[in-house]
Amino acid sequence: MRAPTFADVLEARRQIEPHLRPTPLHRYPALDALTGAQVSVKHENHQPIGAFKVRGGVNLVSRLDEKDRRRGVITASTGNHGQSIAFAAGRFGVRATVCVPEGANPVKVESMRGLGAELVFHGRDFDDAREECERRAAADGLRYVHSANEPDLVAGVATGALELLEAEPELDAILVAIGGGSGAAGACIVAAELSPGTRVIGVGAEAAPAAYRSWSEGELRSDRMETFAEGIATRQGFELPQAILRERLSDFLLVSDDELRRATYLMIEKTRNLVEPAGAAPLAALLRLRHELAGRRVALVCSGGNIAPGQLREVLEAGGA
Repeated sequence: MRAPTFADVLEARRQIEPHLRPTPLHRYPALDALTGAQVSVKHENHQPIGAFKVRGGVNLVSRLDEKDRRRGVITASTGNHGQSIAFAAGRFGVRATVCVPEGANPVKVESMRGLGAELVFHGRDFDDAREECERRAAADGLRYVHSANEPDLVAGVATGALELLEAEPELDAILVAIGGGSGAAGACIVAAELSPGTRVIGVGAEAAPAAYRSWSEGELRSDRMETFAEGIATRQGFELPQAILRERLSDFLLVSDDELRRATYLMIEKTRNLVEPAGAAPLAALLRLRHELAGRRVALVCSGGNIAPGQLREVLEAGGA
């Protein structure tokens, strides 16, 4: 499996330009005061599906050959990746099936249905749904779209970092959440080309450390998955993004679910945007690193805003305490 290059990212931008607009990059003095850094927020929560993943979905589905388009695609997701494939499949006339956990975020479920995907509910978490997806792909002859081990997905999502570093070419650090790792891998590819001095710092959940362990121990690992932040909830590391992250990621922090709740509350309060817990993970890490990054130019990738009403109530109650 070949890792995408910077040239692939540039080609991905040309591929998605007719379908997606660049997302905003905003400064918030309240975040500067809170963290001591010079903070910009890349608002991927402003995408049509409310999450960065749509970049990869459009790039991949637009490149399918006629045979795969006729077969249809199938994927597994906790919601944002599934939305991306459903959105892109609708644009290009491809049938899409998405396998989701039985307790999937209802906001994301409703969106996937509205975008025309057929949903299959299976298991308690992403990895249960992924295993069912792989079984159905083989049985039904569908084109299986892995949520991370797809070069076209990584190149597509990397276009967000491309926009970011073209707008702010002298950043000291980019903080980005890691679930499967495609977003951080894409940021690493772009930073290496446009701004080698910019550190890319990944953020995961203490309650779902498989990606962190895969990165730090140098081989793919499986582990528990108990975080409420479904966007960074996975039980295992994945080959393609991990290969890129091991080579290029500057650091990788794990934050607690309590830190994620507080950061989500603060992101909503300070930016006046709906933010899902995974999208707030970079702020949770910046608060942890406030002394190290004080005065530095830092970008937080707000990867998504698809927070369910129940999650929002929980975050507001916890954050306002």
